[in-house]
Amino acid sequence: MLKTAVQEQLLPGDTLQAKWEFAQQAGYDAIELRGKGDLHFASRLDELKQARKDGVVMPTVCVDMLHFLGAFDEDLRRDALTQMKSQLTVIAEIGGTGAQTPASYGMFSRRLPPFEPPRGEAEDREILLTGLTELGEHARREGVTLFLEPLNRYEDHMVNRLDQAADLIRATGLDSVRIGIDSYHMNIEESDPAAAILTHADLVGHAQVSDSNRFQPGAGHLDWRAWLAALHAIGYDGHLALECRLTGDPVEAVRSVPAFLKRSGA
Repeated sequence: MLKTAVQEQLLPGDTLQAKWEFAQQAGYDAIELRGKGDLHFASRLDELKQARKDGVVMPTVCVDMLHFLGAFDEDLRRDALTQMKSQLTVIAEIGGTGAQTPASYGMFSRRLPPFEPPRGEAEDREILLTGLTELGEHARREGVTLFLEPLNRYEDHMVNRLDQAADLIRATGLDSVRIGIDSYHMNIEESDPAAAILTHADLVGHAQVSDSNRFQPGAGHLDWRAWLAALHAIGYDGHLALECRLTGDPVEAVRSVPAFLKRSGA
């Protein structure tokens, strides 16, 4: 049976311990952390260590910043790499498995004017490979994994589909870089999401879940049975981390997800 996790900002409670109590009662197996910029995640190390000591399960961190490794500006790229290295180090120190990041978010879309980015595809690829290699080598030294998340075409112009992420990851030659899949983005970009999972089975390292409308699973029209069956078929043993907006009563919405995923095949 696949395990479920929930991002910390979705949980009621003022501390990770309180959030964990609710999460367990709702049927979750872990909490996914959020990693802000300005080394904020590292500043939480004492809090995170105490939470781990108190039994909170925190396997992964998802980046929560305004710029990423594929930024057009060199200073912003360097800062993004610094932040991600720090997050990889911290998640390793609390016994986690890795950190998830997109190549970029909200930086440019070929689907909206002016349609042509200020940087060509060849340079995009060179910059992404350089950044992924640097982060992947750091992750390997720390004993954790960097998860590259493809985003939909309106949020990122470089890495939208699993095959694009897989191509970059294979080019790095690093086992410490894997794909972090997201059901919402896959629903937009993949012609057959379940088939994409099967095709890239060897590189799927982490999974985030939300429905077709970015609300909690069960609030949209995504084919959960097929998506979850594909994860079962490839032997995925990580968590399904809830990353979504909420519709309806927020507490009940969060509470509903583990049972819904279990009914759907998880």
